[in-house]
Amino acid sequence: MSDTADAASGPVLEITGTRATIRLNRPKHLNRLQAEDLDELMQLFDRIEADPAIRVLVLTGTGRAFSAGYDLNSVAERAVSAKEQQSAGSAFEVVVNRLEDLGVPTICRLNGGVYGGSTDLALACDFRIGVDTAEMFMPAARLGLHYYKGGIKRYVTRLGVDNAKKLFLTATRISAPEMLRIGYLTDMVPEETLDEEVDKLATILAGNAPNAMRGMKRAINEFARGELDELAADQRHRDSMRGDEIKEGIKAFAEKRPPRF
Repeated sequence: MSDTADAASGPVLEITGTRATIRLNRPKHLNRLQAEDLDELMQLFDRIEADPAIRVLVLTGTGRAFSAGYDLNSVAERAVSAKEQQSAGSAFEVVVNRLEDLGVPTICRLNGGVYGGSTDLALACDFRIGVDTAEMFMPAARLGLHYYKGGIKRYVTRLGVDNAKKLFLTATRISAPEMLRIGYLTDMVPEETLDEEVDKLATILAGNAPNAMRGMKRAINEFARGELDELAADQRHRDSMRGDEIKEGIKAFAEKRPPRF
């Protein structure tokens, strides 16, 4: 995948076979997200989920960073406004929650540093593969910002209470090895093998049963949030036992070939 800087733009969607890639594309500003980018991301997520041919999503950035987070100028404008508006955090939270609940499995290809709100954007992906020179930084406490509740909850449920406190309350930068140690990174790789590792994982995910993965991803996320819909999860399990996917999976296993879902 090319990290070459194009002319700055909103998020760029590329579809190749069963894989969709969304690339944040404001490299001069470390892929800082603007208000209009949030609307575009929501539209792209809807488009991806509506296309049954797409089996996996890769989210990445152009240039030397994944993303510097949400534009602080937008936050500042709301902070000094006499009229209460929807907060920038609220608008961003909707996008990140939508990404977390996307039906297809998601991989964040962390091509560099990840900062501010984009740490939560990456955390909402199912997997995060990052270069060994990456770093992360959550500056909310230095900015006087109480982070939105959905993001804090995601940090706590995915990284644990102690790690969430360290990252939010100290507002210190941590390196890629530490990101790996606390579970923020799924895998850490040298820059020259980043695409190879992302491709390997994306190929595995694209080859598995999409309905089974969609349902299990939903159950896992609901378990993590303490919001499991037990009846729905049980029904999905029962349906899978009579579905086309399990028939093909068992047949492929017996015939010693990859399944064709």
